[in-house]
Amino acid sequence: MKTIKDVMTRGVEVIAPNATLMQAAEKMRQFNIGPVPVCDGDRLVGVVTDRDLVVRGIAMGHDPHTSQVSSVMTEDVELIHLDASLDEAADMMRDKQLRRLLVVDDHKNLVGILSLGDLAQEADDTTTARTLEHISEPAASSH
Repeated sequence: MKTIKDVMTRGVEVIAPNATLMQAAEKMRQFNIGPVPVCDGDRLVGVVTDRDLVVRGIAMGHDPHTSQVSSVMTEDVELIHLDASLDEAADMMRDKQLRRLLVVDDHKNLVGILSLGDLAQEADDTTTARTLEHISEPAASSH
């Protein structure tokens, strides 16, 4: 049975927590990506998204040339172990409405990323359709 490590994307672009918001934005532009894992060496410490840069950064008055990624990143991110099953990944993506999962080893070192597309290439059509259907549902309102 295939596991996450068999289908995940390796060589993920990352950024250091002390990089500036401008450097994060430039990396997103250069590689045409929204989320960028934040790593201290190999150790994953969070993720920064284009939305973080705008909503937590610019809108809150951070200077993009001097403010650090660590000031706007999300530290509590959903992770999955590289030996987890594809079914576990599909369940997690479906339950938490995620389009990608950061993949770590036993030491919480980032080793890859698993996207819905990676999963779709390996999973049967029913699993993929069910996962995508749940991910695409609007989030429950907290009102």
